[in-house]
Amino acid sequence: MVTDNTTNGTDGMHSCPSIDDFRNQVYSTVYSIITVFGLVGNGFALYVLIRTFRQRSAFHIYMLNLALSDLLCVSTLPLRVLYYVNKGQWNYGDFLCRVSSWALYVNLYCSVFFMMAMSFTRFLAIVFPVQNLKLATERRARLVCVCIWIFICTTSSPFLFSGAHVDSATNKTKCFEPPGKVESLSKLLIFNYFSLVVGFVIPFTVILVCYAGIVRALLRNANSRNTRNTRTKAIRMIVVVMLAFLVSFMPYHIQRTLHLHFLSRQETNCEEIIYMQKSVVVTLCLAAANSCFDPMLYFFSGENFRHRLSTFRRASMNISSGPRRPPAPGTVPIEESELQHCNGPSKVG
Repeated sequence: MVTDNTTNGTDGMHSCPSIDDFRNQVYSTVYSIITVFGLVGNGFALYVLIRTFRQRSAFHIYMLNLALSDLLCVSTLPLRVLYYVNKGQWNYGDFLCRVSSWALYVNLYCSVFFMMAMSFTRFLAIVFPVQNLKLATERRARLVCVCIWIFICTTSSPFLFSGAHVDSATNKTKCFEPPGKVESLSKLLIFNYFSLVVGFVIPFTVILVCYAGIVRALLRNANSRNTRNTRTKAIRMIVVVMLAFLVSFMPYHIQRTLHLHFLSRQETNCEEIIYMQKSVVVTLCLAAANSCFDPMLYFFSGENFRHRLSTFRRASMNISSGPRRPPAPGTVPIEESELQHCNGPSKVG
């Protein structure tokens, strides 16, 4: 699979100028920015979601797991920053090297699948509100999350097989880089196309179908006053998720596929090699930046998270002023109560 540095892919690469300075500067800078914004945004979101867990719904369960996935990724990025600040010298052992490589790809594909689950849940709530009451339950959402974690962690396990190694040319301990020539290119291509289809094409297709159904349902009920808030939330979610796919996921998967085919070419020139190597750096940074898109999904995809934040503020103020009153009986999580208004109360009843 494509790694952070691919200067050893073809025989002709050794005679070309190195992009190590470019790689070290870009990775260390971008990963530092992602770490700060990812930790603050996802950490705060996770704190609010946990403190308001009594208002949980299927959508809430998916947001919670998405934040956990992002925190898993950004917690390992400081090791990558230190590696590139040290100009490609790994000083933290073989185990952390393997886990750091694995965590990035677990987050990447967990984000894709949790976004797909969130989009499908909103699709059910807007297009099929009656069926949504039976299908989008907390129990089923937890089961879906467990299946996603098991599936992604298992299929990403090949990244655990490649650890730290000593580069004989520089005598440096390397991580996130292939040990010498890229071997078994056919196996890498099979693994690439599996992750491309299962981890990107299928989820992206499901999301597009869901959003087409949401837009159609909202346009059909455009004259209803109850749909105004739902329409705003749906549009915000569509914009954020599509940005994440078009900016983070799509360029990475396209470039990774092109790069693997490029490695199989016998004749290449230095201009092509340098361009391909730099594109690896840029697209991998964009892929890692998906951890910064997800807080936007929490904050801007609808009033649900802001409602939770308001609830959290009131609860914090009540702790300092006196005992907290229990919630009113029959209170419904805002994600469910507001989304059910899309097609009118008569269809929900």
